[in-house]
Amino acid sequence: MSSIQRTQKGFTLIELMIVVAIIGILAAIGIPAYQDYLNRSKVLEAVTAAGACKTGVMEYAAATSTLPASAAEAGCSIDPTQYVQELAVAAGKITITLRNVHTDVNGATLVLSPTNDSDPPATAAANGDSILGWHCGTSADPAHYKYFPANCRKEVL
Repeated sequence: MSSIQRTQKGFTLIELMIVVAIIGILAAIGIPAYQDYLNRSKVLEAVTAAGACKTGVMEYAAATSTLPASAAEAGCSIDPTQYVQELAVAAGKITITLRNVHTDVNGATLVLSPTNDSDPPATAAANGDSILGWHCGTSADPAHYKYFPANCRKEVL
């Protein structure tokens, strides 16, 4: 007598359902994390756009021992970009107004203030000192600080 042997080919329905469930769980975790990553990169792009103004403020302060009163004095003119609604300079402080980032932070501002080791922000060049760094703060709700660079996750001074 001959015996008939059956061999299994392919996956069973339950095995396929388990794989689909695992993929669904991974997507539920991964997609929000990726969206947060994208929003953080948009904010970082806005901070990077202020780089020319930071250089201009430092050069102006080094040459005159005072802080520039406007973007024109700092020698920077940044046109609005996809994520920067407005970039302004006043008393050496660079203010970046965000847009098209996330509904929770659109319209929020990032303020970069020149500082040195001992003086509070925005007084570094006022008394003739060099600008040694920048203080970064935001007007955004602390619940949404996750979208900002680590050094900007504090209130504006």
